[in-house]
Amino acid sequence: MYVAYRGRVLRRLVTPRWLGALLLAVVFAVLCYRLGWWQYDRHLAKVERNERLDEHYRAEPVALDSVLSPELDPDDEWTRVTVTGRYAGGPVFVRNRTLDGQAGLEVVWALRRDVGGPDVVVDRGWVAASEEGASTLPSVPPAPEGEVEVTGWVRRGEASRDRDMPPRQVASLHVPEAAAALGSPSALPGYVLLQSERSADGSTPQRPTPLRPPDRSLGPHLAYAYQWWLTMVLGFALVWFGIRRELRAEDPQRYPARPRKTRIWDEEDE
Repeated sequence: MYVAYRGRVLRRLVTPRWLGALLLAVVFAVLCYRLGWWQYDRHLAKVERNERLDEHYRAEPVALDSVLSPELDPDDEWTRVTVTGRYAGGPVFVRNRTLDGQAGLEVVWALRRDVGGPDVVVDRGWVAASEEGASTLPSVPPAPEGEVEVTGWVRRGEASRDRDMPPRQVASLHVPEAAAALGSPSALPGYVLLQSERSADGSTPQRPTPLRPPDRSLGPHLAYAYQWWLTMVLGFALVWFGIRRELRAEDPQRYPARPRKTRIWDEEDE
């Protein structure tokens, strides 16, 4: 009986209507497969990011020129570096930055190195937005005067948002735009996120609020990948159940409907 039933299903499957449904199920399965790999690739990217952080974030600092000259290799991002110079321009404010859910701005300065060459854009931290509105810039602790030794993490610049901004403000930490706003004739292609700085006399200057450590969460991407891959069979299951239901409807004597259960409250209504 099962063999005969399977034959009926297969014969129904090769009809134009169900072949079309099967084709849609195949397309849906391929789409789910690709979406699953897309989510899995995002998961792997975060795993690689965490491995890079494990390697660089708390390592002994190295000279900036060993990492950021002339370009920054993506594998070297978050390398802990040290550089010595004098703050020559700033502050410039990077808008729309939040810290612990509070709106604010990041503050960058230009560091002119003692060894010469392009300036270094240094992100010294975060300040809360002014209560007087976006048109009023908040006050920030001044950068130290004289020679200063900066220790921090080298970062890639962000993409430009192509927005016209008021003086001393940028829409994103796009290094060329930040350097232009700082009045630097040239700047290295990445920037340094400040961890600490020390003046020539050994003192620690006052600074804006430090940023939080980088996010190390992997997110839900791996779970989403498994969900997409498990969903691949959904289209085929719907085709099978559709054919099964159609065959049962055409032959009610072979496949009688199950008797409807009478609920207690239905009997009371009668």
